[in-house]
Amino acid sequence: MTSKQRAYLRGLANPLQAKYQIGKGGVEEVFLRQIDDALEANELIKITILETALLSTREAAALLCAPLCAESVQMIGNKIVLYRESKKHKKITLP
Repeated sequence: MTSKQRAYLRGLANPLQAKYQIGKGGVEEVFLRQIDDALEANELIKITILETALLSTREAAALLCAPLCAESVQMIGNKIVLYRESKKHKKITLP
């Protein structure tokens, strides 16, 4: 992903609300399935890392991106923005 594409996605993610949270349970199989479904439906999602989580933001992003074949667009504070092109519900066209 180029820096121009990443900047475009950051702009699209700015108004999004974080609908998913990682807490003290960490990243489990059920959570991965929820995120996978959300990425297929929306392509771009925002996730919050709670203070009770035993993971840093970078660790959580790595644990999510690898099995989901997603890209981390942005990590600011305790928020992660993930992107993965949808196979059936393509909404975002990258520049």
